[in-house]
Amino acid sequence: MKNSRFIISSGLDGEDLDDRADPVPDVELRQLIFGKSQHGLRLDQALVGLVPEFSRSYLQQLIGAGAVTVNRLPSCKASTRVTAADLGMIELRPTPQSEAFKAEAMALDIIYQDAHLLVLNKPAGLVVHPAPGNWSGTLLNGLLAHDAGVANLPRAGIVHRLDKDTSGLMVVARTRPAMDALIRAIAAREIGRQYLALAHHPWSGASQRQVDQPIGRDPRNRLRMAVVDMGKHPGKLAKTDIALLQNCEQGCLLRCTLHTGRTHQIRVHLAWLGHPLLSDELYGGAAAAGLQRQALHARQLKFIHPVTQEAMLFRSELPADFCHALRLWGLSYNDA
Repeated sequence: MKNSRFIISSGLDGEDLDDRADPVPDVELRQLIFGKSQHGLRLDQALVGLVPEFSRSYLQQLIGAGAVTVNRLPSCKASTRVTAADLGMIELRPTPQSEAFKAEAMALDIIYQDAHLLVLNKPAGLVVHPAPGNWSGTLLNGLLAHDAGVANLPRAGIVHRLDKDTSGLMVVARTRPAMDALIRAIAAREIGRQYLALAHHPWSGASQRQVDQPIGRDPRNRLRMAVVDMGKHPGKLAKTDIALLQNCEQGCLLRCTLHTGRTHQIRVHLAWLGHPLLSDELYGGAAAAGLQRQALHARQLKFIHPVTQEAMLFRSELPADFCHALRLWGLSYNDA
């Protein structure tokens, strides 16, 4: 695949575009019919529902570039309101940002792979998806180099993310049916995700606790998330089970199980409890025990295979920096 090309096909037909003899256009024209569910919405909001493969920010770029028409007239403002029965057209084409979605060879720690999906260990420091400041060198770029076929999938088959400085397990789809099934399973809370966290301050009270607190943008700092009062600020329901594994004078080792998957969920919920992660400066954590990144590791992944229906269970060994931190605090982890 040429580096300048970003495959924008929906991927539904399974066609390998790069095996065709003739050049493939770098654009896709897609007709839009705005219905009752889009009536009165901003144009960019309406497009999110009609073109679900792409992010709202990407669609806003296309609107600003004049790639969207409504009732045959160019519509260059994302804030334009649409009405039911409006007809539109969108020209899905590369932007300077989307052209960063190119194959880049890198070492991937793949622990399982079949024709439908793969499971890998993401190291701390690796960004999952291209974004401002990290348009290359991401896991997505590495996946494109590992398997050219995922170029036909939205986000190269990535169905969930880990923060840059969080290590551990991720499942990635290799086919569209597997991707759709995994996304449905995540939405239905059918994929089990457990994390190990090393947090400040000794744990007190019950050894197991469920935090059921909504998360949204911090109204005092838009660069981070926070537990919010949804009667006053936008937010989404978020639920995390937290279990104490070991305590020490400096802090605690915790097992965190996600019921939802909100941005920075574990980091926010632990900070709200008064136990910020080590080295998580964004949420009040300080550098400690030699860790240079937030002390969070995606330890276990459990799901039903979307094609074979086999029960899948994967565990990831703790990385060296996490193990070193445990030793410095006199802690140990026993998976029994």
